[in-house]
Amino acid sequence: MDSRLTKPIAILAIIVALVLGVIVGMTAGVADWILGGPNPKTIASASLESMRAQNRLIAFVARYVSVVSSEQQRLGGLVSSERTLILPGDVRYELDLSKLQPNDVRWDGSSHVLQVRLPEIEIAGPDVDINAVKEYGGNGVLSALTNANQQLDQTNRARAVTDLRKQATGEVPMRLARQAARQAVERSFAMPLLAAGFKDVKVVARFPTEGSEEPSYLDLSTPYNQAIEEAERRRAQGSK
Repeated sequence: MDSRLTKPIAILAIIVALVLGVIVGMTAGVADWILGGPNPKTIASASLESMRAQNRLIAFVARYVSVVSSEQQRLGGLVSSERTLILPGDVRYELDLSKLQPNDVRWDGSSHVLQVRLPEIEIAGPDVDINAVKEYGGNGVLSALTNANQQLDQTNRARAVTDLRKQATGEVPMRLARQAARQAVERSFAMPLLAAGFKDVKVVARFPTEGSEEPSYLDLSTPYNQAIEEAERRRAQGSK
């Protein structure tokens, strides 16, 4: 064959291959569009792995204030001492996203609904704000002669931390925390689906115990002594 013809033929073959590649790519894109685009299950699985990698989600934070009083009497009530404590503390409502499993995420193709079963909400804290603590009372005879003030303060602090936890698990804050957690998870799953073109998809996140009498949370709050020690350590670090 004439070498002068071989080079143009080779160039023509390369051009034809490139054109065919473009046509095939365009055809695949059109077919993908016709068939509904990316698979929502694949997108949901990718979102699940991304959320699991985040480990923990702080869905809600609330501050509570406990006011408690304790009294100590001796000699049949002839001498007494009373102390009042005002103790504020922050409580975090968290989700352990690493607990999410593939079977917790289900796609319903007929209704275009992605259902997500959430792990139990966890209560962390309270983080006691020692700098805002106020203590009153204890100026009686019993306080002057004994260590009644110290005993009353210790009793008040234990009662106050317990009261903060009780407030944190109340119906209203738990409802707000669950709502915030649901919205955060639903948004995390919905955004990739919307970006992929699934405009009619609805994400519904629910806790396992919703609709039953069982409270939907795990109490992982800090023990009393540890809560006070951590608060005092934060105050010491802040004063440096």
